[in-house]
Amino acid sequence: MKHIKLRLTALSFLEFFIWGAWLITIGAYCSQTKGWTFTEFGAIFSTMGISAVFMPAVMGIIADRWINAERLLGICHIAGAILLMYVPEVADPKTFFWVMLVYMLFYMPTISLANTVSYATLVKSGKDIIKDFPPIRVWGTIGFIAAMWTVSLLHFETSAKQFYVAAAASIVFGIYSFTLPACPPQPSNAAKKSLSERLGLRAFKLFAQTKMALFFIFSMLLGAALQLTNAYGDTFLHDFAKIPEYQGLTAVKYPAIIMSISQISETVFILAIPFFLRRFGIKQVMLFSMIAWVLRFGLFAYGNPGDGLWMIILSCIVYGMAFDFFNISGSLFVDTQIAPDIRASAQGVFMMMTNGFGALAGSYISGVVIDSYFLLPDGTNDWHSIWLAFAAYALIVAVLFAIFFRHKHDRNAPAQMIAH
Repeated sequence: MKHIKLRLTALSFLEFFIWGAWLITIGAYCSQTKGWTFTEFGAIFSTMGISAVFMPAVMGIIADRWINAERLLGICHIAGAILLMYVPEVADPKTFFWVMLVYMLFYMPTISLANTVSYATLVKSGKDIIKDFPPIRVWGTIGFIAAMWTVSLLHFETSAKQFYVAAAASIVFGIYSFTLPACPPQPSNAAKKSLSERLGLRAFKLFAQTKMALFFIFSMLLGAALQLTNAYGDTFLHDFAKIPEYQGLTAVKYPAIIMSISQISETVFILAIPFFLRRFGIKQVMLFSMIAWVLRFGLFAYGNPGDGLWMIILSCIVYGMAFDFFNISGSLFVDTQIAPDIRASAQGVFMMMTNGFGALAGSYISGVVIDSYFLLPDGTNDWHSIWLAFAAYALIVAVLFAIFFRHKHDRNAPAQMIAH
């Protein structure tokens, strides 16, 4: 257990480095290098949502019953590395969809498996998870940023080589996982649970509560907004290279580096969450997030890599609030509304709605809408109208949330909200 924090920091860094190597730049690769339509790309990007609907729960059951969590983590990443190395060989979008879907079936569960390994190891070491895990998890965001900078500085943003970078990191992490402290299954605990409990089905009873049902629905809608910026932000900046007056500008040459400001902003707003939750409560914090999404998209609509670069940078800064205030604050809120014995499955439902159904809808529908309504006569993308449409979507969600979601914030019990 010596140097355990350092070892878990490496775990968190590698987990998100792999994702950061391709998540933001795959859009530019598919649209510019391959020439695929946004409908085709939207379907490809939706593989993340499809896999997040059920695979984390399935792998969680396997880790609970049969295989050490750290070993399953390693197996998933090694299998994922093999698939990533095959991705550059794929020539058509339909095959690409299936290869990425199989890859995501292995990758998406590793996020929760990595958390499981970290939590179990910290507990065994006598550490305080609430105090010691957040500084470790921050290195995941740093790993994501490092991957984006690596791919951008090597000019791999529109190249298949980005997948080789991710594959190399995945192999290293897969091997490293087998050296981590053992996190064996606990059959005695699992045996006491019914099948519905092991599958997390009890948590679905939360939908019977009007407040929680509405919260999950709006979380899904915000999850869709997240996929819009992940899918199209880098491609948006790359398209400015087609305009002579912007060619050669830093934001056009290294768009992933500009986009990484969003992740840097995340690390700041994570630290602000406790204050905002104590002061304003979950409804106001979620509204702040929704307004931030409106600004995120609206600033993109009017920004450019030249004299409008400040708007693009401000949009990236605002992203930290837009993401953290619904994703992390939402997770904390769910935890305060449920019984401890369904904590894990309730968090699984939250992830299913945001990264599952929300991601699936945001990826696929946006691709179809862009191809149908936002292509100019010369075949280029009408980015100004695209981002304004996304901003209007976020604004409608915010108004509906303000009207229909009911939750009374108790300022006299802020510690409970944060401590859970």
